[in-house]
Amino acid sequence: MSITRRSMLAAPALLTGVPALAQGAPIKVGALHPLTGVAASAGNAAKAALELAVELINTPQPDLAAMPLMATTGFPAIGGRPLQLVLADQQGSPSVAQNQALRLITQERVVALTGGYQSGLTQTASAIAERHGIPYVNGESVATNLTERGFRWFFRTTPIGPDIAAIYMEFLKAARVNDRPISKIAIVNENTEYGTSIADVIRRTADAHGLSIALQIPYAANSADVSAQVLQLKDAQPDVAIFISYTSDAILYARTMRAQGYRPPILIGDNSGFSDDNFVQTAGDTAQGIINRSAFDPSRPGSNSFKINALYKARTGREMDDTTARTMQGFLVTCDAINRAGSTQPAAIQAALRATDLKAEQLMIGYRGVRFDEKGQNTLASVLLVQLRGREYVSVWPTETATSQLQLPYRGWE
Repeated sequence: MSITRRSMLAAPALLTGVPALAQGAPIKVGALHPLTGVAASAGNAAKAALELAVELINTPQPDLAAMPLMATTGFPAIGGRPLQLVLADQQGSPSVAQNQALRLITQERVVALTGGYQSGLTQTASAIAERHGIPYVNGESVATNLTERGFRWFFRTTPIGPDIAAIYMEFLKAARVNDRPISKIAIVNENTEYGTSIADVIRRTADAHGLSIALQIPYAANSADVSAQVLQLKDAQPDVAIFISYTSDAILYARTMRAQGYRPPILIGDNSGFSDDNFVQTAGDTAQGIINRSAFDPSRPGSNSFKINALYKARTGREMDDTTARTMQGFLVTCDAINRAGSTQPAAIQAALRATDLKAEQLMIGYRGVRFDEKGQNTLASVLLVQLRGREYVSVWPTETATSQLQLPYRGWE
């Protein structure tokens, strides 16, 4: 029986509840995500993934036995106590994220925090965790400075700005459109912590690779009209345009580019809004051939990514996207550390996180592993590039690991 079929048969048990667990109070882990507001689609996709993770941990999963906590029930090193997820809606507001982090710590008494989504909100929420001495593991926020603050309680599993910029530059130095090399790069970035920090590191990395940024267009996040920005691109005619945007902005740019008849030879969307299933379903016909970064490739049958994606799709009716997968992996790393700590004491969990040494085969995402440096950054995170074909992204770079061939120039709505 194929894993997809087994996953479908297993899905009703996951959807209808969890069997009786060992005695003991649930161990609470808090998660902050935008369940309402402009980023609600991404937040609710993350919510579904985290709820799936809880059920996988609380119910033995023989097919996923290579992954920590999957073959057992709850936290085996803490008497088999079950995992409880406590979700908080940060609403896309830094002050709300801060207040919700405080509530989770002081009222819900969570033993660790995870999530955050937008880098600026992760920044404020993790500052509260640092002040209270509570481990905070982030799986999806990529602003480089989050691990440059000297924090002792903050850990991050995702690739960050320098990793992302490096693969972009390696790709662009090798790419050819109509037999011409790439010489003119444009960046379009939303102006919060995420967009600004990624744009800055791309610019620095381009300089180091002998490539220059000919044009940078910062814009107000959640803009209602981006016609002026698209006109700037149309006038400049760059070889590649790199967009750093959340979901609503990504959809708006795709629609505006179509309305103005503008297609750059190469269009790169820096994950976030471009990986959101809402973007793929809403703007997919307009954005065929867009290139995106990812660490999640569920296309290989038998892999942990393939199995997890099948379960997620059975639960939600849609594929898991990269941001959601990175969120889930961060949460799973948190839970593994709690179990290895054999305790719910924050200092014990912190020590277990510092000692983390997970191998690639123990993960549900395509990192080389998880091992934190002295700043709390995962040194084994990695990135690949994917391209939108229909309603799915397929891996196209690096070519030695790709499952599909890169198609250039960017097609758009042709």
